[in-house]
Amino acid sequence: MKRPLFSILLLICLSILIALAGCSSNEEKKSSSEPKETQKSTQEHTMGDDHTVTDITETTKGADTLPSFLSTKPEQMQKIYQMAGEDHELLEWIPCYCGCGESVGHKSNKNCFVREVKESGEIVWDSHATTCANCLDIALQSVSLKKNGMSTLEIRQYIDNQYKEGYAKPTPTPMPSA
Repeated sequence: MKRPLFSILLLICLSILIALAGCSSNEEKKSSSEPKETQKSTQEHTMGDDHTVTDITETTKGADTLPSFLSTKPEQMQKIYQMAGEDHELLEWIPCYCGCGESVGHKSNKNCFVREVKESGEIVWDSHATTCANCLDIALQSVSLKKNGMSTLEIRQYIDNQYKEGYAKPTPTPMPSA
């Protein structure tokens, strides 16, 4: 009984912290100390008239090694990126509701964090979610619900219901089978 309650309280606290952070309109600054595999994307993410950022990608050995663009970000954000990297297969079935499907061609919430998982296990990370609370909230909720025993289909239905009103058009994410 204590474990589900703790998980729910943790989810609520992290969601509140992320919501307070909001979507940042600051563009990522690339420092000279960044690894060579970090690249700026030519695609831009726009949210309304005042939110434009250029997404950064970086390749690491796997989900246990986070990209350097997270080094100056809050610990909660780093934890959500870690969760997204570890559960990227779940997030392939979960849509994002920030408008990134239309603005940068994302297919699911996974793409806000992970651009590609290579055959070798390397992950090409995407900085997109560092600037948007919706992306972070959806991933956090999805992974937390999975840890509490919900199926992928149940999680998808929950997220669709939570974000059906008042949010941007969802990414064109296929529905998982039952």
